[in-house]
Amino acid sequence: MHLCGNIRQWIISGLGGEPDVREREKEFGERGPIPRRMLIAQLKTTVGEACEIIDGLQEEALLQQFRIQGYDVSGLIAVLRVYEHFAYHAGQIMYVTKLKCGKDLRFTHLPGEKAQRLTRKR
Repeated sequence: MHLCGNIRQWIISGLGGEPDVREREKEFGERGPIPRRMLIAQLKTTVGEACEIIDGLQEEALLQQFRIQGYDVSGLIAVLRVYEHFAYHAGQIMYVTKLKCGKDLRFTHLPGEKAQRLTRKR
């Protein structure tokens, strides 16, 4: 929920011009349970909307100044902040999941990685 709120505020609203309706406190106050499928669907939808906005930006928009969450930033900085924020929280989620499961969940072993290593050795 927090990642969706952040993406929506910075990209969909901040760069895309949609109304900023974020209720940040609710992102952290929700105690659920919320079905996993629903959260995944919400995240995919939000990321998809943000990608459409980013794909449609002209070069000028990346250099233009925007006021988002009280900060004056360029369009490019807004995109980079969302990217960084998403990666940070994704890392936290993976770390806590590994701790709770007590085993290597192979998050860092991407499909095709072994084949790529074998190809490089030749």
